Amino acid sequence: MAGSNKISRLKRNLKFLSDNNKESKRLEKLRKRGRSKWCSFESSSIHRTGSFAAVDIPKGTQAIEYVGERLKNDDAEQRGIDLADETDRTGDASVFNFVLDDKHMLDGNQDYNLARFINHSCEPNCYVDVIKKRIWIIALRDIAEDEELTYDYGFEVEHWKEHACRCGSDSCVGYIVSQEQWPALKKLVKKEAKKMTKKKRIKRSKSQKKRK
Repeated sequence: MAGSNKISRLKRNLKFLSDNNKESKRLEKLRKRGRSKWCSFESSSIHRTGSFAAVDIPKGTQAIEYVGERLKNDDAEQRGIDLADETDRTGDASVFNFVLDDKHMLDGNQDYNLARFINHSCEPNCYVDVIKKRIWIIALRDIAEDEELTYDYGFEVEHWKEHACRCGSDSCVGYIVSQEQWPALKKLVKKEAKKMTKKKRIKRSKSQKKRK
C-alpha cells in the first residue's frame, strides 16, 4: 500500500513538473512574439509609458504583435468588468481585451505583451488587424525614428465621459472614441455643454436672489 502511494505521489509530481515545463515554454514563446525590433518603450507625453519607433518604420510594416491570453467572450467580458471595478476602486487596473474572432478575445494585460503600452491618438499612425488569428499593430504610414506609435482604440461612444483623450493632435476630439462615432460624440458634447451652461445660469440666478 505504501509503495502504491509513493508511485501515485511520484506520478503527480512528474505531471506537475511536466505541466510547469509546458507553461514555461508557452510563456517564453509569447515573450518572443511580443518583442519587436521596430519598437522601444519609454515615458510618453500622452499617457505614462508609450511605444516609440526604434528605427524608421515603412508603411505597412507589422510593427509588433499584440499577444495575450486567449479567452472565450463571456470569460473575457467578466474579467473586463472585474478589472473596470478595480480601476474605479484603485485607479491602477486596466482592461486590454481585444476581439480575436466571433467567439474569443485576447486579454493583453500580461507582462509579456509590450504592445499594451501603445497609446491612443485621434491622428493615429498605426492600425490593428487580425491576421491568421494573430493581432498585429501595423504602420498606417511611414513612421520616423523616435516618433510615438499610436492607434485608434475604437472605444464605444456610450462611454465617452470615462475616457478623456490626451493625444494632443490637431484633430483631437477630447475623448477616446472610434473615429466612426465622432459625429455622435460631437452631438453629445454639445448637448452636455448646453446642460452645463444651463446649470451655471440657474446657479448664478439663485446666487443673485440671495444677495437681494
